[in-house]
Amino acid sequence: MKDLFGKALLDYHNGNYTEDLITSTNISEEDILPLPYLFRTYSEMPKLEQKALQLSQGNVLDVGCGGGSHSLWLQEKGLTVKAIDVSEGAIEVAEKRGILNAELKPLLEETETFDTILLLMNGTGIFKELSQVSNYLKHLKSLLNADGQILIDSSDISYMYEDEDGGMWLDLNQGYPGELDYFLSYRGEKEAPMKWLYLDFETLKTACLTVGLKCEKVMDGLHFDYLAQIKLI
Repeated sequence: MKDLFGKALLDYHNGNYTEDLITSTNISEEDILPLPYLFRTYSEMPKLEQKALQLSQGNVLDVGCGGGSHSLWLQEKGLTVKAIDVSEGAIEVAEKRGILNAELKPLLEETETFDTILLLMNGTGIFKELSQVSNYLKHLKSLLNADGQILIDSSDISYMYEDEDGGMWLDLNQGYPGELDYFLSYRGEKEAPMKWLYLDFETLKTACLTVGLKCEKVMDGLHFDYLAQIKLI
């Protein structure tokens, strides 16, 4: 991995902002991901993210922290936060912005326990494929304190497979429709493609039950997205 995401965050933080990130998937055209959005304040966040931060309590793990916007707000509210990411550049930026405990680490290597685990900005994306969901949920379960919670968001992207007549053009031989190939580029460089998973709520809820977790929807977002709260049964 070239860590173009981390390079972009560093450029913005260091005052070298001239271009945005370009993203696309195997079912969607190129789109712009504005770098300022990755440094948004609480008031600039979607209601869904604001709600997740409001519900956060105790010792918090911010998974896929990026530039640390969520962690910063929680720290300022007096919570103890550990921020992790697999992007070296993201962790460097998070530390420069004042995150007290930021670590370069994939979720599956985390071993501490927490009262709140945050997975935001399509938190199910890091599960990569439907076949990996149970594995990740079991690990997340092992990181929860007795009364702990996981706050995670995602989207039901089945709408992206609708044609103009409202019918579906899903190829049932291609597996779960939320499994996407995700492409990212920055300043003319292309990152290696990665797997990225969008999970509809009912599929997430069922997957949770199979590993001994209960999942409830907290709220719906503005565009087929939702925030869910997961707890021990």
